[in-house]
This record gives sequence, C-alpha cells and structure tokens, in this order.
Amino acid sequence: MKFKIPTFLSISIGTLLLVGFGLPLNNYFKVKEIVLMQSLMEGLNHLHYHPKEVNDDFSQKVYDLYLDRIDGNRRFLTQNDIKQLEPFRLKLDDEIKNSSYEFFDLAYLLLETGTDRAAKIYPELLEKPFDFSNNENIELDGEKKGFPKDVDEQVEFWRKSLKYDVLSRVTNSLEEQEQETEPKAEKKSFETLEVEAREAVKKIYDSYFKRIGKLKREKHLETYLNAITNIYDPHTGYFSPIEKENFDIGMSGKLEGIGARLTIEDELTKVSSIVPGGPSWKQGELKANDYILEVGQGNEEPVDVKGWILDDVVKLIRGKKGTKVKLTVKKPDGTKKIIPIIRDLVILEEGYAKSSIIKHDELGDKVGYIYLPRFYADFSNSGGRNCHVDIKKEIEKLQGEGVEGIILDLRNNGGGSLRDVVKMSGLFIEEGPIVQVSTRGYKPRILADVDANVQYKDPLIVLVNSFSASASEILAAALQDYGRAVIVGSTTFGKGTVQRFIDLDEIVKGNKDVKPLGAVKMTIQKFYRVNGGATQLKGVTPDIILPDNYQYIEVGEREREYPMEWTEIEATRYAQNAYKVENLEKLKKASAKRVKDNKTFKLIDENAQLYKKQRDNSDYPLELEAYKTEMELLEKETARFDNLMKDKIEGLSVMNIPVDMEFIQADSSRIARNDVWIGDLKKDVYLEEALHIMHDMMK
Repeated sequence: MKFKIPTFLSISIGTLLLVGFGLPLNNYFKVKEIVLMQSLMEGLNHLHYHPKEVNDDFSQKVYDLYLDRIDGNRRFLTQNDIKQLEPFRLKLDDEIKNSSYEFFDLAYLLLETGTDRAAKIYPELLEKPFDFSNNENIELDGEKKGFPKDVDEQVEFWRKSLKYDVLSRVTNSLEEQEQETEPKAEKKSFETLEVEAREAVKKIYDSYFKRIGKLKREKHLETYLNAITNIYDPHTGYFSPIEKENFDIGMSGKLEGIGARLTIEDELTKVSSIVPGGPSWKQGELKANDYILEVGQGNEEPVDVKGWILDDVVKLIRGKKGTKVKLTVKKPDGTKKIIPIIRDLVILEEGYAKSSIIKHDELGDKVGYIYLPRFYADFSNSGGRNCHVDIKKEIEKLQGEGVEGIILDLRNNGGGSLRDVVKMSGLFIEEGPIVQVSTRGYKPRILADVDANVQYKDPLIVLVNSFSASASEILAAALQDYGRAVIVGSTTFGKGTVQRFIDLDEIVKGNKDVKPLGAVKMTIQKFYRVNGGATQLKGVTPDIILPDNYQYIEVGEREREYPMEWTEIEATRYAQNAYKVENLEKLKKASAKRVKDNKTFKLIDENAQLYKKQRDNSDYPLELEAYKTEMELLEKETARFDNLMKDKIEGLSVMNIPVDMEFIQADSSRIARNDVWIGDLKKDVYLEEALHIMHDMMK
C-alpha cells in the first residue's frame, strides 16, 4: 500500500537551498544533506500523527539521545569533548530549521578522534599482563559511569574494560580445565591462560575497530537523523535506500537476487547459508563457508570487494531477475573459482505461516496449531504472498484433518500489514468492526471485516507474549473484545500506532543528482480497540496470564524512549455469533491450578526474578577471587535453569499435516529446519498449557 504524498508537500531543490546555506550544487554531499533534512522535517511536520514543536526542549532531547547512541558505553568521548558540544544543547532546533549540520560535523569529528584515540589505547593496554590482585570494581552501565573527565580517565575506563574482558575469559578457561576429565589433558598455567585471553580480546577489538573504521559519514548521519525522528515516537525513523530495501524484503518475504545469506569474517564476505530453491541452490556451485572475493555484473570486469562493508557487497550482488552476476570465490580448501549465477526471485520460506497437528495423551483431543511469525504482505505484486490468505489455507488444511480446536501462535510476532490483520480477524467472525483508526485532524475511522462468511467457527486460542506487537495486538484485542477467543500468555508489547513509508524523493521535485534520498517510516495513525481502549503502552492483557521470563522488568513500548501516550475513544458497536467463549472464570481457575503445580512454570517464575536481579546489577569486581566467587554464585543460581524447556514434554506429540510432507521432503535443509521446529514444539510448556485450556473449552 503506497502512501500518497500530498501535493502541497512537493518542494524544489531551489527552495530548499534558499533556507540552507546556499552551498554550490557541485558540493554534492552537503547539498544532499540539506535536502535530506528539509524533506524529512517537511514530512514530519505535515504528516506525523502528533507533530512536535521544534524548540529548546526538543533540542535538548535530540542532543541527549544522539550522544547516548554514538557513545552509550562512554568509550570514545570525554568530558572535554562534551564541553565543546554543550553550547549546541539548546541550538539544535535552530540548526534543524536551517538544515545546518554544525553540531553533527563537530560530534562526528570528535567521535572519529575519540575512536582513533581508543584504537591506540587498547593495544598498548593489552601488551602487558593485568594485575588481578587489586581490589577494584568496574561499572558496566554507561549512564551510571558517565563520560571520562579527560584522556587519562578514558585510558582508565579502557583499562578496566579490557581487564574485565580478560578476567572473564581466564576464569572460563580455568573452569573448563577443572572440568576436564581426560587424564592426559594438559593443564595450562594461569599466566599462559592470561596471555591467551589478552590475545583473544585483542583480536576481537582489532576486528571491531576495523568495522567501525569503515562506517561512512552517511551511516553516522542516519544515527543523527533518527535521533531527531525518534523524539516524535520510537517507530518513526529514517531509512537509507538499502535499509528500505531490506525492510521491504522482510515484509514480503522475497527478493530478487542469488539466494545466499552473507556475513563478514576477517575482512571477507562469507556465505553463511544458501536459501533452498533459490538461484544459488539451483546452480549448485556456491556453498556455505565460501568467501566472495570479487563481484562482476554480466560480462563486465569484476570488482574486488575484500574489506568492503556488507551493505555495499549486497548492493552489488542483488539485482533484477534474469540478470547475471559473476562471483569469484575462495573455497574452504583455498581454491578459487568463478561462479556465474542468474538472479531470480528468492522466497524466504521460514518467514511464512505454517501449521501442525498437536495432541496430548492425557487429553485425547486433536488440535490444530498455526504459527505466524509476522503479518507479511507483498504490496508490490498482486500475485505475491499475503498472510491472511496463507492463514486461511492453513485453517482449511487443519479442517481437512478434522481438528477440534485451533491454537494461533503470535508469540514474538512484531506485526506488519494492517490490511491483512483486518482480513485475518474476519476469518473467525461474521462481518463487523475490527479496529478503530485515528488520523490527525479526522474522526476515528472503523476498519471492518465486510465478509459475512466465517472460515472457522470452533474453539480458538491465541498465544501472545511480551514481543507480540502492533498487528498481533489488533487481532488479539479484537478477538478478546468479541469473546471469540481465549488470549493466553503475557501482556503484549504495547505498540498502538500505525506507520507508513514516505518516499523522500517524492517530496523533492526534480534534481535527480541528489537522489535517492531514502524514506521515512512515519507514525500517521493510532489504533484503538472496538471497545474504545488503546493498546498503546498498556498492550493486551491476556485472559489467562502465564509466567514469563520478563514479567518483573519493563519491556516493550513502556521502556522505549519518547513513546506516544495512552488514550481512549468511544466504543463502537460490535457483536458476533460464530463462537462465544463460555465460563472464562472457570478456565482461569483451572489453568492457575495447573500452572501452580507445574515445575517448569515455577522455574520460569524463579528465572524471571533472577533475570531482574542480574539486569539491575552492573557493578562487578576485578579482583580474581572476588570475581570467581561472584561468578560461582551466579552460575549456581542459573544452573537450575540450564535445561529449562529443553526436555520433551511427556505425552505431547506434534505432527506435520500430511499434505505438507511432499514440500518438506523435497529438500534436505527443509527437512532439517522442520525437524528442529517440530522438536521445539514438543518441549513448549506454553503449548502444553494451551492444549489443556483448549480441552477445558471443549468440555
């Protein structure tokens, strides 16, 4: 669904430059940055649901947020640096209005200087052994620690940080030696282990500084622009062209390319895996663990990509369907080979809905299970996959197997297509309102299911957790308000806003020289339940709440910076007669009793308490014996949870739907992924409890 830019927002390069500094057009990067800032702010001021007044208060928030993001661990900037930046604290609003980057330029320069300084500090500190007999501590929370006063204190910060890294590795190595059962195994001295630990830590930081050294100004600029957009709300953000492309791939589950997942290792682009059914898989020569050295387009001269950042390599390799790319690769045995691949459409199967049949020996019910990882939709192609269509197909397959109830799993589902969640909700009710959407300056609009047909009329459970967000919350809230399903799990994320992508190229008329500018994902609406309440901040509270590892800490929208507030509006009329959940209080009491007696849920609750304790503690000793004592205590506390949800649940069986087997068995990697998925479900205590709740519903 493409968001239409209002015509009054279209502005010309000339207009933008008049409010800038009048830089000459041949100064490409400066001109582009001016255009980028102006088009971004024009879009935000005219289209955001709740535009902000760009004033001194706004300036302070941007200032603090940006510094925290570029140096959250307080490793690079000193208080002397901050003193140079401090005069800008109340001036960023003026800079933003004038498209000035004086603050950003200075911060970028100071950050580069601080990074170069740190790049010289850590190797020197790692040349000599650390003294672990001193009684001193390290604070790992950057906010509590604050910026170092000067370079000497920065060196001290790094000394403690590196000492902590080495101490952690040495302690782990000593523990591994103590647990070694092989009688002939060589026992290394503490001194030897300490040397090895320093070498390992140095290698990690060598790689780290090489990576950040390759970050271009454009990448740093993204961070600055997002410090501005995120003051509006956490979900409004700037996307560079490559980031927008990656987002679209995630939403549609497909791309045009070679079908290989890549990573960076030791300055080289490494193939981490091959997508089954994709062009590389069909061609057959490119394999996991191959290193890509050069990339050529068609018959053109190849480009050496050694030392490149991953985004730039990906840009070269991706391309339109039917075009040829030539990869010069180094195989694990050291041989080199040129591999030609014809780009094609690549389908990322693991991002799509799938289902199985689950049973429990004690209960005897045959229940359908549907997993939906996200609300995906392909807006660019009428023949592309959309989740509401896929869910309908999964329901049909399960109905064909005669299931008596269905569990829809939305755990960790971060949301997606608003259109699809409305249509998907309609599969379970007759026609009626699903969500109310409020747009700035207009009365709330009701989005409704207009199809009177009901695809599924039997018992339904929706599983959610703290990371079920946005569209997941719309569906859970609608089915809860209608009394159509029992919502089970933990309180959801609390994202009650709607975003659209605004193409900044459409805001700026003409002048292709500075394009592409990228896009801004902007909050343009808030959504409300049919009962008038909002899921924003509060989320959806399940009908039946189960213990959760994050239940004692703030998670979701509530812990984000500058979230939009919770509000409510009038309820709309709603009713359905497809299926009504009865005796909800009895279901709650029966579940509560089972959970209380369940050893795994008891452990989950205790683990959640320990997780809060660990999260609150950010101060650690750097003296060997004190550190070992603290780690031994922590290890003893956490050991009880090592096998949490790793054992198969007795009596719980999970089976693929027979009609899916031909597709699954067509490829060995599909078989392996399916085995892992089915295996994990057999260990899922939440799924087991959902089965018991379903059994009680059907009684």
